[in-house]
Amino acid sequence: MIFVELFLVFFLIGLFTIGGGYAMLPMIVDQVVGKGWLTLEAITNFVAIAESTPGPFAVNTATLVGFNLGLENYGVFGALFGAVFTTFGVILPSFIIILLIARQYKKFIAITWVKKAITGIKAIVVGLILAVVVQLIMTNVITQDSNAKVDIYAVIIIVIIFGINFKFKKLSPIYLIIISGILGLAFYHFLPMLF
Repeated sequence: MIFVELFLVFFLIGLFTIGGGYAMLPMIVDQVVGKGWLTLEAITNFVAIAESTPGPFAVNTATLVGFNLGLENYGVFGALFGAVFTTFGVILPSFIIILLIARQYKKFIAITWVKKAITGIKAIVVGLILAVVVQLIMTNVITQDSNAKVDIYAVIIIVIIFGINFKFKKLSPIYLIIISGILGLAFYHFLPMLF
């Protein structure tokens, strides 16, 4: 049954992800796209939705994936079960690990090999996130039809948002999402009406 598989996949993603929600993206892409459950474009849409809704990014993404897969396979009740199974799958490993090390955290984090392992893990997390960012940019910038053209509006929006984020480092992602939405509306809706 897909719900058990969803739970196990997201349990493993939650277990082996260190570095926050964005560090999960490479594993989600690998597992969900690799199994043919969703396309990279659908994952991109879910990332945008998860980033713009309240709550932890990783939980929101897992919930959206489970909801969508449950809905496609079993309808409305399937969507509910899919969302619940993926959400519990992704949060359960962290919950278990925190329960196990919470009492001994100061001793655990002071162990030399633990510090070195965490340093190495942080480095690979950056590389994995960067790889997914490149995939997401390519999916959103290059049209997926047979002609494969660059979507100049998407490039302009990415550059503008990157510039704003770079200039105003403490600007909330909420504002960046709102600005992106306004730019998308301007470029894809109003600008074509002028020409």
